[in-house]
Amino acid sequence: MTTQPTVATDPGAILDYIEAFRRSKAMFTAVRLGVFDRLESKPQPADALASQIEANPAALDRLMAACVALGLLACDGELYRNTPAASRYLVSTSPDSFAGYIVYSDESLFHLWAHLEDAVREGSNRWAQAFGSRDALFDYYYRDPQATANFVRAMNGFGVLSSDRIVRAFDLSRFTHLVDLGGATGHLAIAACRAYPNLRATVVDLPRVEPFAREYIAQSPVSDRVNFVTGDFFAEPLPPGDLYALGRILHDWDDAKTCPLLAKIAAALPSRGGLLLAEALVDDDRSGPVYSLMQDLNMLVCTDGRERTLGEYRRLLEAAGFSSVDGKRTGSLVDAVFAIKA
Repeated sequence: MTTQPTVATDPGAILDYIEAFRRSKAMFTAVRLGVFDRLESKPQPADALASQIEANPAALDRLMAACVALGLLACDGELYRNTPAASRYLVSTSPDSFAGYIVYSDESLFHLWAHLEDAVREGSNRWAQAFGSRDALFDYYYRDPQATANFVRAMNGFGVLSSDRIVRAFDLSRFTHLVDLGGATGHLAIAACRAYPNLRATVVDLPRVEPFAREYIAQSPVSDRVNFVTGDFFAEPLPPGDLYALGRILHDWDDAKTCPLLAKIAAALPSRGGLLLAEALVDDDRSGPVYSLMQDLNMLVCTDGRERTLGEYRRLLEAAGFSSVDGKRTGSLVDAVFAIKA
C-alpha cells in the first residue's frame, strides 16, 4: 500500500489544493506568452517585454512577480531573468523543455478537467462538452502543423524523463531489434539503443509525426541504429522484431481496443520475444500513487482508457499469449511492465 499524504486538521493542505490550479495557470500563461523564451536571450524589465509580446505592462509585471514567487523567475531591481529551472524546462528550445506539454495542457487538458464532475456522473470523456465535437482524440491533437508540433514536443518532454529508467528496468541485452509502436520522437528507442550497444530500433508512428521524429533521431548519438517508419499499428502489419514496446499507448484505450492489439503483437513476435510497456502503474489496492490516480482521472476526461494495476496488465497480457509478466516502479512518472511471449 502506498503511504498517502497526511491531511492535518489545520487547513494548510486543503488551502493548497484549492489554489493549486492558480499556480499552474500562471506558469501556463507565462509560457504561452513567450516570457521565458524572451528572457532566455536577456534579462528585461516588464514594460520592455510587454511591448514585444503585446501585453499590458502593469498586468505582465504582476504575472512575472507571481513567477518570481513560484521560483520560475528572479528579479534584480526591475530586470527579470529566468531561473535555472525555467531555462531548462520552460524555454521552448531547451532539449529538456516541457513547453510543448504545457501548451497542450493549457489548451486541451485544462478545459477537459473543468468538466470532471460530468465525467464522473456519466463515465465518459468530455471532448464534445469542452470542444463541441466528438472528433477522435488524436485528430484534435494533430489538427494542424502547430498543434502537431505542440503535441509531439509535449510527449517528448515527458518521455525523456523516464525512458532511460524504463529500458533499464529489465535486462534487455539479449534482444537485437526493438520495434517501438507509437514511439513519437523515438525517445524510448534512443534510450534503449544507448543502453544496449547490440540493439537496433524501428520507431513506428503516423506520417504527420515523421518530420519531428526524424529531427530528434538525427540529433541523437545512436541515429545510425534507429529507423523511423510510418504506419498505423492498429490497422497495418507490424514490422518484424524480437522486442516490441508500447509507451503510454494502452492507457488511451479500453480493454476491447487493447486486447486485439496485444494479441497482434504476440502473433508477430518470435518464440521468447518480449514486450515492454511504459505506463503509470496504479497500486493493486488502488490506494496510490497520487500521480497515477490523478493520471487515471486525466484518462477519464480525455480518453476511453484508464491507468491500470499490474494485476490488470497481467490479465490482459496473459490472455493475449504472454507469460512471465513483471512490473517495476521506476521512481519517475512512468513505470515499466515486461512480458515474454508464451
